[in-house]
Amino acid sequence: MSQQFMMEQEEIYSKVMRAGRRTYFFDVRETKAGDYYLTITESKKFTNDDGSFHYKKHKIYLYKEDFTDFKANLEEMIQYILDEKGDEVISERHQKDYKREEDTEETEKASTETSSFTDIEFDDI
Repeated sequence: MSQQFMMEQEEIYSKVMRAGRRTYFFDVRETKAGDYYLTITESKKFTNDDGSFHYKKHKIYLYKEDFTDFKANLEEMIQYILDEKGDEVISERHQKDYKREEDTEETEKASTETSSFTDIEFDDI
């Protein structure tokens, strides 16, 4: 098989979803028999101590015979999470609360530092 045929075979249909440090790739591919299947790839960016970075990828292959069960289970799991925890992203709320705590600590620290000074007039010198 030629390189161009392989590239065409892999580019049947694709979508990309960016989510912070993660990127999800949804790709429709073709089997040797000419049928289609779906690959879902999670790519996560990691930064090394020296500033360089690398990606870790995880891939799921999903074939047509599994679509119905996969979709039903995915929908059930999503609904369970939304029913139990709602659609608010807790980690975002946690970060906002953490930021408010830091701001409060900084304000208290600044207040403590300035309250230890004695108020004097230049006439006193």
